Amino acid sequence: MARLEGARRTSRRRKGSPRPPTAKAAPSARRPDPAAHAAAPAADRPPAETFNTSLPSLEDIDRMLRAAQAKATFGISPAAVAAARLDWLVHFAHSPAKWASLAHKAIEGWTRLSSFAAASVLGQASEPLTSPHEGDRRFGSEAWRRWPFNLFAQGFLLSEEWWNDAMTGVRGVAARHEEQVNFMTRQWLDRLAPSNFPWTNPDVIERTVAEHGVNLVRGAKYVIEDLQRQITNEGPIGVEDYQVGRNLAVTPGKVVYRNELMELIQYAPSTAKVRAEPMLIVPAWIMKYYILDLSPANSMVKYLVDHGHTVFMISWVNPTEAHRDFGMDDYRRLGVMAAIDAVSAIVPDRKIHGVGYCLGGTMLSIAAATMARDGDKRFGTLSLLAAQTDFSEAGELMLFIDESELVYLEDLMWQQGYLDSKQMAGAFQLLRSNDLVWSRIIRQYMLGERPGINDLMAWNADPTRMPYRMHAEYLRSLFLENRLSRGRYAVGGRAVSLQDVRLPILAVGTQRDHIAPWQSVYKIRLLADTEVTFVLTSGGHNAGIVSEPGHQGRSYQVTTMAENAPYLPPEEWAQTAPYKKGSWWPAWHKWLAAHNGTMVEPPRIGAPEQGFLPLCEAPGTYVFQK
Repeated sequence: MARLEGARRTSRRRKGSPRPPTAKAAPSARRPDPAAHAAAPAADRPPAETFNTSLPSLEDIDRMLRAAQAKATFGISPAAVAAARLDWLVHFAHSPAKWASLAHKAIEGWTRLSSFAAASVLGQASEPLTSPHEGDRRFGSEAWRRWPFNLFAQGFLLSEEWWNDAMTGVRGVAARHEEQVNFMTRQWLDRLAPSNFPWTNPDVIERTVAEHGVNLVRGAKYVIEDLQRQITNEGPIGVEDYQVGRNLAVTPGKVVYRNELMELIQYAPSTAKVRAEPMLIVPAWIMKYYILDLSPANSMVKYLVDHGHTVFMISWVNPTEAHRDFGMDDYRRLGVMAAIDAVSAIVPDRKIHGVGYCLGGTMLSIAAATMARDGDKRFGTLSLLAAQTDFSEAGELMLFIDESELVYLEDLMWQQGYLDSKQMAGAFQLLRSNDLVWSRIIRQYMLGERPGINDLMAWNADPTRMPYRMHAEYLRSLFLENRLSRGRYAVGGRAVSLQDVRLPILAVGTQRDHIAPWQSVYKIRLLADTEVTFVLTSGGHNAGIVSEPGHQGRSYQVTTMAENAPYLPPEEWAQTAPYKKGSWWPAWHKWLAAHNGTMVEPPRIGAPEQGFLPLCEAPGTYVFQK
């Protein structure tokens, strides 16, 4: 639950409700002090009430009811939806000028569409009335330019424009509510797009005629296969061709430390000499780490090792109900800080170059700010990959994150002990329904095409869960209250500030990121009083980061901004930063080498005398948890 400003909550754990046991794990070489875990300040470990399976209290009954509702509504709060719609409706009802404007636009649209239809019937060439927005590929084929399908497409696009005008620009409506009702309206319209129906989609009709309907038979077969695999949790067709430890996550290394939350992998050197200072990669625990160590051809870890870097990687546990009471500070202490201690013991007296991806980058930033506050100078640089530190512009993922929505999610997680991977996947699919839902239905079930999957898709089908306490704290402290960027995020009872971080920072944003919009990632420039190198790369949240040299169509922009350089807004930066073709990885390696130039003999694997014995071969054991 949320930390209260100016006051310190004491534990409200129910009487007779002890802390749930941690997950069973293989014996570790060096386990953290349990007393330290239990003694964490109440202000930083706000109580997460455990699910009482005995007689429920009246509050428990309310929470169980909301949890049941949340399952039925896919975690969306009906109150939040109703409040947004009511706000729009009340203000719209008192806006007669808006009615008149919409009526005029509707009449004008019908008139233009009628003229377009008449010209098309007569075979006269006519310019399209409107165009799809950038990234909309539903009407891209030439068949959509022929009668009557051009009329279907143009009519739908004009309807989209009309509804967008109706949902926006109503004076008095809260900006957040306007975004919500516009988003919900777009989702409704996307379902009705003519591309989604076989009798109004010319591509489907042409394929059906050419194959005498066999494509629809194949599509029906694919529907049955997918339903069967969904019921049995087998993953998509073709995922069997990708196996962790066989052709995924195969960069050689050993697990040198293990605790309740993570395993630490040290990768074996592949060069005669290595950079003197090691790298520690902190991936997000919303995903399995091996997105950064996929196939050998596109493994970021292998690329770094082959370029002389000593790389350590955190592999997070896949939480169960037993992890329900682990919070954000547990992930900092038992994750990032425990890994730093291990790396410092194995490669002593050396700076560490921290790398954080997505949520792992946010946690790395919190850890770095805490270390700076406390005088811990073990970090040499920070690389933040698609990682947010300011959540005020976190994109459409923020649309429904308010008090009502958080209560629903908290009660759902309270009952389960975690947020299930399917519930998270549903939210991400909703943000990109055209790409992730409707286009897939059209291609596989109507056109009868079963595309193969690649290693990135196989990784995406290997999901993880999120612990109740951690996710509740994350959503409240960062998404809802944006405490980190405001200097109000507390660690150890005291606030931390990113302004204390005086290390060189390289931040990477991706152009089509629906999770961490690059403009949000760019805000590190406002928060840290230090030199910032910003990279904007093509691709999305995942594919933009996994952008190995030789990958076709990749490009990026990069500049280094000195600590005292004038601030450039993100849009101006994008207009002035030089454009380069290819992968951004070589530019990153060059930047790392500039801050870590000395070459030395490779360090040994582990430090037995310090208690860090090699426990098993990479990729370890936690990565196999389902």
